Amino acid sequence: MGVLRIGHVNLRVLDMQATLHHYENVLGLIKTDRDGAGNVYLKGWDEWDQYSIMLSESDRAGMNHIAFKVENDADLDVLKRRISDWGIAVEEVPAGSLHNCGRAIRFNMPSGHEMYLYAEKKRVGKSVGTVNPHPWPQDLKGAGVHWLDHALLMCELNPEAGINMVAETTRFLQDTMDFHLAEQVMVGPEGKIQAATWLFRTSTPHDIALVGGARMGLHHCAFYLDEWTDVLKAADIMAMNDVKIDVTPQRHGITRGSTTYFFDPSGNRNETFAGLGYLAQPDMEPITWTEDQLWRGIFYHTGEEAGEFTSVYT
Repeated sequence: MGVLRIGHVNLRVLDMQATLHHYENVLGLIKTDRDGAGNVYLKGWDEWDQYSIMLSESDRAGMNHIAFKVENDADLDVLKRRISDWGIAVEEVPAGSLHNCGRAIRFNMPSGHEMYLYAEKKRVGKSVGTVNPHPWPQDLKGAGVHWLDHALLMCELNPEAGINMVAETTRFLQDTMDFHLAEQVMVGPEGKIQAATWLFRTSTPHDIALVGGARMGLHHCAFYLDEWTDVLKAADIMAMNDVKIDVTPQRHGITRGSTTYFFDPSGNRNETFAGLGYLAQPDMEPITWTEDQLWRGIFYHTGEEAGEFTSVYT
């Protein structure tokens, strides 16, 4: 019962043609649909639902909403009640309001980010099928990412003013949707301020992450690759296509994943993320990173501060 996994992210983009080249030919996502409003829908080759990325043309970059899929339609009623009881206003959304999805509920998390929960989305199947499948499709483009892995959201953090939307939103996700805390960064006097969290509903270290900043926003959405060599190849493909790379291939201390960070043509940060990291389970004790080891946690190889990494986002 409850939340299964991340369903999709709706990104605002400035130039649809340039953006589609990036997501289709560099990352290797597959375009599956376009609606009457001009929104474009894409999926990874290893995903079976119709889309995990929704692109909406706009005059500013960023994220319109994030959506998670739940196991059963009846779960929506339970989750609506839990979220309402927590003090968050919830709106019922009829089937079809989210493209090719069943009914949904919509609300804003304490951080301000808009979230949808839904149980049904049109299925189109994996590119390799489900009967005697090959390990990967032979017509892959670009990096050939498997699926949308997670998103990291920036939440307002101002301890002097008593504002900590990281801690508040973390508690909300745990209390209402049974997310589990995998890792956290604790800072400030006596390490009492929860400045970043990584939460999961599946068995990976994070399906969503929250990090403190000056304002709410989207830090990045991440796409899964098998292993370190795939991350290196993906970075080569980015260089061949003049993609602006933010952080060249690295290892995270937090989550232990292999990573490259880069930007789409609108300035939305993406990540290619490889490796399980570790098996996340509900009874696992959360991992804590202290303020003095924060940058070792983010970039394990260098352990050096990269200020714009946490201050530049959409």
